[in-house]
Amino acid sequence: MYYGWALVGTLGLTATVSYGVLSYAFAVFIDPMTRELGWSKATVTGAFSLASLIMGLAAMPVGRWVDRWGARGVMTAGSLLATLGLVAWSRVQSVAGFYAVWIVLGFAMAAVLYEPAFAVVATWFRAGRGRALTVLTFIGGFASVVFVPLATWLVAVHGWREAVLWLAAICGPLTVLPHALILRRRPADLDLVPDGGLLRSETEGGFADTPEPSVPPGEAVRSDSFRWLAVGFALASFITTAVSVHLVPLLLERGYRPGFAGAAMGLLGLMALPGRLIFMPLGGRWPRAAVTASIFALQALACLILLWSRATLGVWMFVILFGAGFGAITPARAALVAERYGSAHYGRIAGALAFAVSLARAGAPVGASWLYALGGGRTHGYDAVIGILAVLSLGAGLAVLAARDGASALATV
Repeated sequence: MYYGWALVGTLGLTATVSYGVLSYAFAVFIDPMTRELGWSKATVTGAFSLASLIMGLAAMPVGRWVDRWGARGVMTAGSLLATLGLVAWSRVQSVAGFYAVWIVLGFAMAAVLYEPAFAVVATWFRAGRGRALTVLTFIGGFASVVFVPLATWLVAVHGWREAVLWLAAICGPLTVLPHALILRRRPADLDLVPDGGLLRSETEGGFADTPEPSVPPGEAVRSDSFRWLAVGFALASFITTAVSVHLVPLLLERGYRPGFAGAAMGLLGLMALPGRLIFMPLGGRWPRAAVTASIFALQALACLILLWSRATLGVWMFVILFGAGFGAITPARAALVAERYGSAHYGRIAGALAFAVSLARAGAPVGASWLYALGGGRTHGYDAVIGILAVLSLGAGLAVLAARDGASALATV
């Protein structure tokens, strides 16, 4: 078996644990922390928003490190930092201390979540890159399925402080050790070439490791192609985050029961898994930009269904269509960056794009609330929000299509 697939499996495991512990499980701790510490929900969730901004800021230096030295060191250090940060979280008593912990965890998230993992895939795969990204993100898609129920059970049995310690005990061994022991910088370190096969030597047959054409990072970031991609995926991040935060309040406002709203939100996350299996292989057959634009068009259709329909069937159709598209956006972004700009400087280029995406993600909850207020609040507020999200989805698709292929600027590195 090609060693690159061992890396994909390893990173799938560590992404599942890292996303589950550092991202999805956070919502479980909001209510118990507000009850014990007397803080508002805005205070608690503000720490997570700050961590998202820190993660975006740190994405570029992390990407530069990965391009130069590989992901092994930074992902191992990030896993250690995450584990120590979780232990510190279980001991917080003040708002300042809580925010300081999540600043640290923001740096850890930049080092252990998808961006450095995607850089590994971009280095170890070429022809099979889309399939490798699909497998990696499909495994990582189980993070919410596993860790939200687990965190809920731990809080119920042990209380929130001990529950965080249990998550730290899970995070450490399942991320630090795999990153340290299994990750390798590039195929040539094992006498391999991308996608498998042995390097050609003087005495044995094999394959020549022809360098992949790559765009220098400064040239890539200054290009019109990159700017359009940044616009498209920033809009997509705004849309998906706004839906994730506001779908449950929207359904409750329309008169649905809390159990129904929670089930709809849970199915939205589950639909991301088949979405990745459907859309990512299509990118290997048809232009990936067109496939990505079709994902955004599908989400626009889903928003229009939710806007015009007040029936339960309309909600389920929205969840299925939007969730399927939601699941394919992140691997599609990684594949587009690797295809257009190459793998030699993937970390820095993807880090710059991740920064734009993180800004949109951080502003989405407040931005959607502002649109809700402008649209009339409880009268027609969410209708205005959903209608604008549909328009933004179409805009995201047009922006991706406007990002011309960067092949004309390629320079062999």
